[in-house]
Amino acid sequence: MNQSVLFLCTGNSARSQMAEGWLRHLAGDRYEVFSAGTKPVGLNPGSVEAMAEVGIDIAQQRSKHVEEYAAQPIDYVVTVCDRAKEACPRWPGKTTVIHWSFDDPAAVADVEGRHLIFRRVRDEIALAIRQFLADRA
Repeated sequence: MNQSVLFLCTGNSARSQMAEGWLRHLAGDRYEVFSAGTKPVGLNPGSVEAMAEVGIDIAQQRSKHVEEYAAQPIDYVVTVCDRAKEACPRWPGKTTVIHWSFDDPAAVADVEGRHLIFRRVRDEIALAIRQFLADRA
């Protein structure tokens, strides 16, 4: 059975969605991958666009509430924003909680600046995912 990874942020619209897409892309079927939010708001089109620029399609992913996974054993919970870290629930069993803090590209008001932040955060997440995989190789 594959290990499971849940990426958690507040809105489950950007950072956790991109992390889910990256891990699926880079690890193939080695992990069961999920993402959720403490207050989900829907998939941000900027996330879909930024990931499409690197050949990863996340358009079919959906924003989910963390409660969907609360009773499910999860091997790794990775919080990708500080607010999610503070609100992270406890999981049954042996769960390793990891925290990565990324800027929220959806919070940037300037449209041009938002595109740049989405790309930067996308690339920072890719580096973190690659390190996560290397540490477990």
